[in-house]
Amino acid sequence: QVQLAESGGGLVQAGGSLRLSCAASGRTFSRMVMGWFRQAPGKEREFVAAISFNGGGTYYGDSVKGRFTISREFAKDTVYLQMNSLKPEDTAVYYCALDTKSTITTNKSQYDYWGQGTQVTVSS
Repeated sequence: QVQLAESGGGLVQAGGSLRLSCAASGRTFSRMVMGWFRQAPGKEREFVAAISFNGGGTYYGDSVKGRFTISREFAKDTVYLQMNSLKPEDTAVYYCALDTKSTITTNKSQYDYWGQGTQVTVSS
């Protein structure tokens, strides 16, 4: 009923920037929380960032705090992740996720819908 489509991944040198986009389609929710997670090979899926239903509240994982910025464009049901000062350890598949509840959570099990992921590779 809800589909999430990530885009914007690619190859970038360390210190560079990328902006990921996630467009929600189908049934959407006015108070949905949207977030980003990432997963590197052999690693657990890790919380990156989340944004509240009204865009006024954001939360970041410690590993990306100060470097990444999450935002949303309500008219397009789209969430963005601006990634600056990228490091090789940021290399992962990045997943967009949607929580139909209105409280921000870092727990991946609380999210209801997931995109297919977009690969981000940061070279040394």
